[in-house]
Amino acid sequence: MPSEARETMQYDVVIVGAGPAGLAAAIRLKQRAQQAGRDVSVCVLEKGSEVGAHILSGAVMDPRALGELLPDWKERQAPVDTPVSSDHFLFLGERGATELPAWMLPACFRNHGNYVISLGSLVRWMGRQAEELGVEIFAGFAATEVVKGPQGEVTGVATGNLGVGRDGQPTGNFQPGVELHASYTLFAEGSRGQLGRQLIADLALDRGRDPQTYAIGIKELWEVAADRHDPGRVVHTAGWPLDASTYGGSFLYHMKDRLVAVGFVVGLGYTNPYLSPFEEFQRFKLHPAVLPTFEGGRRIGYGARAITAGGLPSLPQLVFAGGALIGCEAGFLNASRIKGSHAAMKSGMLAADAAFDALAAGRSHDALEQYPREFERSWLRQELHRARNFKPWMDKGLWLGTMMFGIDQVLLRGRAPWTLHRSIPDHAKLRPAAECTPIPYPKPDGRLSFDRLSSVYLSNTNHEENQPAHLTLKDPRVPVQVNLARYAGPEARYCPAGVYEFVADGASQRLQINAQNCVHCKTCDIKDPTQNIVWVAPEGGGGPNYTNM
Repeated sequence: MPSEARETMQYDVVIVGAGPAGLAAAIRLKQRAQQAGRDVSVCVLEKGSEVGAHILSGAVMDPRALGELLPDWKERQAPVDTPVSSDHFLFLGERGATELPAWMLPACFRNHGNYVISLGSLVRWMGRQAEELGVEIFAGFAATEVVKGPQGEVTGVATGNLGVGRDGQPTGNFQPGVELHASYTLFAEGSRGQLGRQLIADLALDRGRDPQTYAIGIKELWEVAADRHDPGRVVHTAGWPLDASTYGGSFLYHMKDRLVAVGFVVGLGYTNPYLSPFEEFQRFKLHPAVLPTFEGGRRIGYGARAITAGGLPSLPQLVFAGGALIGCEAGFLNASRIKGSHAAMKSGMLAADAAFDALAAGRSHDALEQYPREFERSWLRQELHRARNFKPWMDKGLWLGTMMFGIDQVLLRGRAPWTLHRSIPDHAKLRPAAECTPIPYPKPDGRLSFDRLSSVYLSNTNHEENQPAHLTLKDPRVPVQVNLARYAGPEARYCPAGVYEFVADGASQRLQINAQNCVHCKTCDIKDPTQNIVWVAPEGGGGPNYTNM
């Protein structure tokens, strides 16, 4: 539908995404406006059915940024109330485990002063704080288009049309999208966001940067037996079931109320197309050092999400005319600390300060150069600089990477006089199936290990079935002619939700896309070896509906 037929709404600042970065930016803008006695209109768009519905993280949180944003967060009863009580790091072999002594843990792995939280619960609380300040939050509306002015400057975003049938034609429930115009638009969609990806490509924001690198994080929430529960206990592992050349590891975080969050992270630069992150996670839980935690417990939640993990060398240009990238949209995660929510909040606050100062000066639609300038002076920049060599070292393999990063962090304290770089994107690292060995995975037992479909059920995923496909193919011939023939159909394994499967079609095979299963993790958009799959937002409100994740 042409833009002139759409309703328009005007704001000073529009923020795309109600995660920690977007909500921190919104809160900061309103705080600054109150302090200055000004009126600044702020709108936040969230594609999930409610704030927090699409939020998934470990999570152990460093409260530094939260304390800067809302110093009285404890008095406001933020859901940040389980301090880390103990830290453990295990190297797993197939049957045994070796714990790294506490004195050998680099500072990045120490969690004293941090909290085990549900990030979904935290952003719901942040949403309430934002609304009390006058922020308008529209949940269930997916921003699907960047709106630009005559000089190519970003002037806002448009939400997708509702009530469009699978054939692309309006149904009886059709409602045109809405254009939200703003002096500045902040993009906080999270890892591999649709609009952020387009802006980075169209404006060459990644020119001169290392290729971004990603991981997939798969998480389950368990209610465990009382005698297996230790609130605040934090356990990380590396090693088995992954081989030493594949980046990845796990976490077990003991929350309150007998809840344990368990997750498995696999770097998407893996080379063997037979590897399945989902199955690796399921067999990880059967390790003798892990299994006892879950005996007598029950699984109550499941989800998956891509993680932007390249760090400082992969950070794109943050600003452009009319807009900025914040949070995991840009890639502020500190992969060495396995933490990103504090970094997302800080980046949102820095961008909000720049936007407010620009509005106060009567500016609009220019580049918020104050944001990257202040980032360079910030504690966040210092933190990411110390961690900048983590991913390049880990690309060397588990043992060499661990040793060299340990030297980097313990002996050199992150001040090495060199910066290592990466040159190959994740999707280009997949090797042909003929050069690799298939991986035999055990069948799920339905007690501690599970299949994909029963897992997706726990994510409360739902999509309107009569709508255009949101998992699109540039060329429908490629999945069979290239991916299946050369790489043994890796999309059937890297997807953690059973979206992609190859089925018989007469004498040949075809790719079947079960879009209703999609948990919006974006792994397919990242790992597809031919970059033929493009993830776009479905109707707002579709996808997972996570609780306590």
